[in-house]
Amino acid sequence: MSELYLRVIRRVGHYRGFSLFMKHVGSQVDRALIRASRGRLSMSGPQLTTMLLTTTGRRSGKDRTVPLHYVRDGKNLVAACENFGLEAASSWPKNLLADPKARIEIGGTAANYLSRPATEDEVARNMPRLIEMWPAHDSHMKRNGVRHVIVFEPMDAGT
Repeated sequence: MSELYLRVIRRVGHYRGFSLFMKHVGSQVDRALIRASRGRLSMSGPQLTTMLLTTTGRRSGKDRTVPLHYVRDGKNLVAACENFGLEAASSWPKNLLADPKARIEIGGTAANYLSRPATEDEVARNMPRLIEMWPAHDSHMKRNGVRHVIVFEPMDAGT
């Protein structure tokens, strides 16, 4: 993936039309692309770390999988959600509040995690890194005023 592609995708990420596309079409395409390539390919390119997060739907009880950008904070993973700046709230943070267990796939390898809201210190430490990777986080926050920063802690094999 070229630097030009990365610059373009980061630029269009700020626009509402891109947000609508990603929410309704792009995330499904990206999820399939990531799974089929075992994490080697993503619509956002290899420079942006992307995981597949699977939660349990709080109403349906069904598995729900979404691609997310993340950063590592020691052994933990950290992701932010502003739901592309759209008015309606995203489901995955709500699902995690109802059931904090998550399955995360990175590079074709899946593991179990427990999720929790990030502390103020964790937000201060990780949000600049998330914004550097995906500057549209700030545009999305300005549009809808809601941001969830979630920390995923690895579960022991016996849990």
